[in-house]
Amino acid sequence: MIYIREDLRPLFSSEHRVADFLKIDGEVFKAFPSRRTLKFQRGGRTFFIKSHWGFGWKEIARKLLSFRVPVISAKTEWRAIRALESIGLKTMRIAAYGEEGINPATRKSFVVTDALHDTQSLEKWAPKFLAAEDFDETIRLKRAIITKIAKIGRRLHTNGINHRDFYLCHLLLNLSEETGLSPDNLTLYVIDLHRMQIRKRVPQRWAVKDIAGVFFSSMDLGLTSTDLFRFMQHYRNESLRNIIRSDRAFWSKVLTRAVRLYRQQHGTKPKLPAIISRQLESASGEPVDASRA
Repeated sequence: MIYIREDLRPLFSSEHRVADFLKIDGEVFKAFPSRRTLKFQRGGRTFFIKSHWGFGWKEIARKLLSFRVPVISAKTEWRAIRALESIGLKTMRIAAYGEEGINPATRKSFVVTDALHDTQSLEKWAPKFLAAEDFDETIRLKRAIITKIAKIGRRLHTNGINHRDFYLCHLLLNLSEETGLSPDNLTLYVIDLHRMQIRKRVPQRWAVKDIAGVFFSSMDLGLTSTDLFRFMQHYRNESLRNIIRSDRAFWSKVLTRAVRLYRQQHGTKPKLPAIISRQLESASGEPVDASRA
């Protein structure tokens, strides 16, 4: 099965089989034994292709026995992109997709997406932005971005979708001069969807994992208690009073997981606002370094 977007069919007229797409050459961005992501040019346009090929029953069994879901096909990303489009979230645009083979251990597949130009991940952009001297504009835009991320998380989870790698590095901010960047004109693209899961309802542990990922990846940005409470309110679409009273267990799990990720990555405790540490005391009971009000 091969799908090529109608407006791009002349550009891919020489590719008729999955094998033809897997032979496309370009700049390698990521490479693993069973999959690869590369950037390539075609007709003056830039695309990314994620290629998957079988990595054998032994590796599939190893992942299943360790309670990890193996990613064996580009179909996961194809479905994820279509799911995000259906709920109104910005993401990559599919240019082409193909899959062949029934055996999951030997299946070959690919997905081609249009490059997202004039964008930068929040992981790279945020530290430079927060160091800017225009304090008032910085505050307004920071609040808008926090609100936007929280609403993205809420829309994903209320529609039965969890990302599994919901970090700032997988949220791309549109920096195009044509559209401009302001609190009232803000576009975020959700990317890296190859592990995304889609169900009728997201189990709490997967929602915790997603939100902990955002918290973890923002811990060195100097966010205040107001910033974190703002996120909580917009993610739950509830008042802070109700969240603290009835949703404390969820946020305690989020904070505990985020702190654990930080310690694993950096070998030290993160610095968190004191009120967050008090209100959302970690389930493990371990003290958190609370040095910002």
